[in-house]
Amino acid sequence: MATLAVLMLSMATADAQKKTLVVALNQDPDVLDPTLSRTYVGRIIYSHMCEKLYEIDENLRIFPQLAADLPAFTDGGKTVTIKLRPGVKFNDGTPMNAEAVRFSLDRHLHMKGSNRRSEIDLINAIEVVDPLTIRLRLKASFAPLVAALADRAGMPVSPTQANKLGEKFGTAPVCVGPWSFVERVPQDRIVLEKSTHYFDPGQARFDRLLFRIITDDNVRLANLRSGDIDFMHLVAPTDAVNLKKEGRFEVSNVTGIGYSGITINLHNKTGKAPQPSGNLGTPLANDPRVREALDLSIDREALNQVAWDGQYTPGCTPIAPVSPFADKGRKCPARDVAKAKKLLADAGLASGYGFEMTIVNDPQQRRVGEVIQGMAKEAGFNISLRPAEFASALNENDAGKHAAFLIGWSGRVDPDANIHQFHTCGGSLNTTLACDEGIDGLLNKAREVTDQAQRAGLYREAIDKFAGQRRNIIYLYHLNYIAAYPKNLKGYKAVPDGLIRIKGTSWN
Repeated sequence: MATLAVLMLSMATADAQKKTLVVALNQDPDVLDPTLSRTYVGRIIYSHMCEKLYEIDENLRIFPQLAADLPAFTDGGKTVTIKLRPGVKFNDGTPMNAEAVRFSLDRHLHMKGSNRRSEIDLINAIEVVDPLTIRLRLKASFAPLVAALADRAGMPVSPTQANKLGEKFGTAPVCVGPWSFVERVPQDRIVLEKSTHYFDPGQARFDRLLFRIITDDNVRLANLRSGDIDFMHLVAPTDAVNLKKEGRFEVSNVTGIGYSGITINLHNKTGKAPQPSGNLGTPLANDPRVREALDLSIDREALNQVAWDGQYTPGCTPIAPVSPFADKGRKCPARDVAKAKKLLADAGLASGYGFEMTIVNDPQQRRVGEVIQGMAKEAGFNISLRPAEFASALNENDAGKHAAFLIGWSGRVDPDANIHQFHTCGGSLNTTLACDEGIDGLLNKAREVTDQAQRAGLYREAIDKFAGQRRNIIYLYHLNYIAAYPKNLKGYKAVPDGLIRIKGTSWN
């Protein structure tokens, strides 16, 4: 009898585990509020509890999610009419209707600290036509609008919960999704449970999703092999090779639409602001020759080989090669230590120059930082690496506390969202406070024209200026998104934005 009881308990435990899918994240997200957040890992959480008006598929095609159809454009593209899916409820049971979408877009545009504002700032007015129709009046035609609404700017939030919690909405967010928020323990876990209000409940085949925060690659890998976690993202290329050989795991590998680079503070003394907030008084911030020297000290191909086993794609722009907007003819500057030394000497730094570079405190980023540190030293740079916890590092960067920050961007389907908010005066993610009206003009024009070739030309011209001359961000490479999970987890589809989408997956 005792043996039978133990067996039954074991079976019950296994069954309970199968009803909870455990996903390991490499970083703890920032605030779980679609209006305020800015992290890639936060977007992974949203993909399960905060759906959007539009979504993208594996081929980067946009399709309706909470909208009923693609929008209708009239008045030369300045009037946009969006029909909403009927019968949709937020996870608190309140209706997701046109008024809720109006409320959410208005919140994204006007809430203090919004990181969505510059993504949709060409919206001039929002009108509720009927309970399932919203109309947007734009200041000018806006080519990236649908792509923007396929990310956080297109996530409706429950007006009831947002009005109740105000700026603390992120502590208990309520949106539309197959799962709803249960709890968050910082630096440890985020728990979601199957929604009782989702319009397509058959797509949520797990009762619970448990996102565990495990920053160490080796620990995540050991947990995957032991079965303590079911899904691991951002697998290191060398680990991916070994997991494939083991034969127990599926390993998905998709070329991403994002980038990684070094963000260099030019004018941010006291925090993000519409205009530069002061002179930092450092050669790195004040002298473009020093930034060019740093760029020339780095061998992008060697960095890729040493840090990533040659699995990523070296690059020097924010537009990934998989994008239809990519400039196939652009050549990245080759490493030139002699020229880098001369530039430093011309800047009055013939004896060398030192600065601190903040890196996220995980093994992969430390490895990248150390490779850059070693390369730059040969050109006369003495870089001190400062590891920091991810969310804290983002806040410090916003506040202007970094000289340089090794950080990436997971990428969006339209290049506007990879560029405009980082490089325009007052851009919501322009933490360097770089400001150039000529660059603004090019990037604003690229928003307004609809011809892809014309837009691509405008981006080429702007990139020449901010990546080839100003260098407030030195772009280094475009990563691949590699995920691993047991072979009996079926239905997972990898998308080039790197987000994990568990909806529709199940144990076989």
